Amino acid sequence: MSHVKTNAMRILDSNNIKYSIITYDTKDKNIDGLSVAKKINRKPEEVFKTLVTQGNTGQLYVFIIPVAEELNLKKAARVSGEKKLDMIPVKDIPKYTGYVRGGCSPIGMKKAYPTFIHESAMQLDTIIVSGGKIGVQIELNPRDLQLITGAKIQKFIKLRE
Repeated sequence: MSHVKTNAMRILDSNNIKYSIITYDTKDKNIDGLSVAKKINRKPEEVFKTLVTQGNTGQLYVFIIPVAEELNLKKAARVSGEKKLDMIPVKDIPKYTGYVRGGCSPIGMKKAYPTFIHESAMQLDTIIVSGGKIGVQIELNPRDLQLITGAKIQKFIKLRE
């Protein structure tokens, strides 16, 4: 199956970063992270979601966390240096990132926002993030993702009990 190159893939290609493309069926409309992990037959710890937040200063921040986890906004605000962070409204995702919900890649957003990758990613050889289009994921080395996004490695999630 041939793939249309997304902006994220073009950036990885131009930086000679190795990655694999993983596609999944979107007919059932289940595009949340846990559904995607199941569809591509991977553990939820290996699949990461990209969350975009906005601080009280107006600055945007990107957080890349395992799909089964929830972002702790208080801890995320602390690591970003903001007093308070909120998730941006879903309708604003395309305006700020150039991507849509369910297809928001941490690579190749409209602007380079301060980005944070959850520390658990660094224990894995590869992680999976959105490829920039619903139905397309990219598998790559977490250090390469850190390099290309300029991300800091952090601990900022609330584990579900």
